[in-house]
Amino acid sequence: MQPPPPPQGRPHVGDGAPDVPRVLVVDDDPTVAEVVAGYLERGGYTVERAEDGPGALERAGAFRPDLVVLDLMLPGMDGLEVCRRLRAKGPVPVIMLTARGDEDDRILGLEIGADDYVTKPFSPRELVLRVGSVLRRSRAARAPEAVATLRAAGLWVDPVARRATKGGAELALTLREFDLLAFLLRHPGQAFGREELMREVWGWEFGDLSTVTVHIRRLRGKVEDDPARPCLIQTVWGLGYRLDVPDAPDVLDAPDAPGARDAPDVPDAHAAHRAQHDRVPPRAEG
Repeated sequence: MQPPPPPQGRPHVGDGAPDVPRVLVVDDDPTVAEVVAGYLERGGYTVERAEDGPGALERAGAFRPDLVVLDLMLPGMDGLEVCRRLRAKGPVPVIMLTARGDEDDRILGLEIGADDYVTKPFSPRELVLRVGSVLRRSRAARAPEAVATLRAAGLWVDPVARRATKGGAELALTLREFDLLAFLLRHPGQAFGREELMREVWGWEFGDLSTVTVHIRRLRGKVEDDPARPCLIQTVWGLGYRLDVPDAPDVLDAPDAPGARDAPDVPDAHAAHRAQHDRVPPRAEG
């Protein structure tokens, strides 16, 4: 069966063009890889492909992608291990593809640092929207105008440096964990539902709400003294979550030194609408 033709979009720009996002697609199914790469290229991205785990790490080192679309099941080294090694080298965003129905696999992918996951069969148009959403938030968080920093309850977030500390100790946060902490610190004492957090932090109008739950759990593990008895990130039963701080956070517009601390601007949410057609078939697993 021939892959569906990619949608019309921005013309593809060559590898040498400035400011063209680079995406590494890692999947050993040639049909899936071809469809995904085709849609991304027609969307204006520079795309490289790898077929296995070791090849993915090699291409990532040479290609230096802005984002990785990573299949969970790969020969040579599975996607979870590839994701671990990528995250150990830097904060490159990762969107994980999985044909597995077991939620534990998807949750584990998020817990080791993946920024999102998409379950096969999926719409390649939806995947392109998600790639754009992750990249927008990653770049907007580093924008020069996002200079405000915030501190409260021993926490400090600097959006320009993409750094966060607790009691002076560096916090190793993923892209989404950082954005989630920044958002909560900017709205202390305010309760948010998981749908709201997905819209405001992820920029999505749809998605699996367990993504929010997993990131809250991971964030508690990094900012709470006792994650089993959280004092900062509280569960609001029947609604969602709230950040409790003893005092209102201090906000400074321009941090002049590492000791000056306060809160990042959260970029505007861009709602993505679910595509209904051209679904990629699931790969038979054996």
